[in-house]
Amino acid sequence: MTAILLFARDPKTVADVQEAEVGFGAAEMGNKGAVGLRIVYEGVGSDKSSEMTFVATHLAAMEWNLARRNANWAAIMRSMTFDNPEKILQPRKPSGSSSGGASSSANAQEAGNGRASVEEAVRLLHNQVNEESILMQQRLHDISVFKPTSHLFVGGDLNYRISATSPPPDADFPSLDPESEHYYPQFLPLDQLTRERLSGRTLHGLSEHRIEFPPTYKYDILPAESSTLRDPLNVRWKFAPHRYPSWTDRILYLDIAPWTKARLSKATPEMKVHSYDCMPVVSSSDHRPVFLRVEVPVIDKVDLIPPKELEDGVSAATVAEWNLDPRMKLPVTIDPEAWERRAAARKKEVMAGWSMFLWSTQEGALILGTFMVAIVLGWWLYQGW
Repeated sequence: MTAILLFARDPKTVADVQEAEVGFGAAEMGNKGAVGLRIVYEGVGSDKSSEMTFVATHLAAMEWNLARRNANWAAIMRSMTFDNPEKILQPRKPSGSSSGGASSSANAQEAGNGRASVEEAVRLLHNQVNEESILMQQRLHDISVFKPTSHLFVGGDLNYRISATSPPPDADFPSLDPESEHYYPQFLPLDQLTRERLSGRTLHGLSEHRIEFPPTYKYDILPAESSTLRDPLNVRWKFAPHRYPSWTDRILYLDIAPWTKARLSKATPEMKVHSYDCMPVVSSSDHRPVFLRVEVPVIDKVDLIPPKELEDGVSAATVAEWNLDPRMKLPVTIDPEAWERRAAARKKEVMAGWSMFLWSTQEGALILGTFMVAIVLGWWLYQGW
């Protein structure tokens, strides 16, 4: 399962915490999925604040599942929302209401027409360009992962590989030896994530700092040479022979929007990456964790808002290029039933979780055994009665 934790040196600087989640495993359950947090960081001793969105995800595994990994990312863009899309698409209730039976009848009619109203709003978004549809689009954009006034960080086991097939027995593997002809940087051009991202098929609009660490997957943990000399930070390992070593674990981010840089050209803000590296191999995983240390500028919200028309000194060609940014226009449309589908998947998760607990754990076996004994004892008492 996928989780996300937020730590703050001073909790008072963190406000308006929002959560979001999406599952794209079997039956849209969360055995593969993503979780998100959105916060407002309020700088100490400053009247400025900065909104940040963090997404942790676990995409589809296996070398040949490239298209499915891209589809998982599309599901995040489409269904991970920080509020219910139906609240935006539902028409506002008229002021005032009738009383008594007429009110009940109106409420029943409203409930019955709720789905039709949402479908109407979706058609409005796609078929008309007017003030109402533009406002809806903006509100949907604001609850998506690509909220224009928020910084965005995406990380996790993204599972992109350096090959679409498993390695043959004589395959060349990346080496950690700088003198080797197979030194691991030579394999970076084969990285699926970089290729798919630059081609606009995944992680739309996101940037990644240069990779200078070795592949983070897949490791076979070897037994310690001596049980008395176990060192958790010095684990013996080798690359697993049935998987190509790959950079599966990554952290990416949205760079400062180009219109923001244009507006603040005298003091151009930037994301200052101090470190992007992997942690030591640990005995409890076949992955190496990665971390990103980055200094994020606190920028006034007004400077982050995308332009609605040509700004002074900005050409039409530049604006056309800006329109490729996901903060200007969403790469995919928001699923209006995202929250409803997630609620349905959550019920399946609870059922699957209890089933796994009862049939695959000692505690579950004890509960089942006790239940069976109770049934037999009850039947015996009934017969003896």
